[in-house]
Amino acid sequence: MRCVIARFPFDLIKSEVEHSMAGVEPESVTGGSVVVGPHAYPVKQVGEVITRQDRRDFTEAEVARALTRLGFVCRPAAAPARTAVPSWADPA
Repeated sequence: MRCVIARFPFDLIKSEVEHSMAGVEPESVTGGSVVVGPHAYPVKQVGEVITRQDRRDFTEAEVARALTRLGFVCRPAAAPARTAVPSWADPA
């Protein structure tokens, strides 16, 4: 599948992405994640491996969109927990 990541065209194949990530230790997931084989990787980590570009050069959304089109399961970043404000602390 042809896609553009950080203004560069790439021809990605699901089996090649899986092969590239084989043996790569997953980092801790703090944002969006993608399941490749038995592991969940940060989307930016997979993007860095498959494009050989610095993580600052592309967005998480670009890589997640391409990986989703290839058939990988991508999960968005978890929403931060909301803390309840007691009614007595409401400034209104």
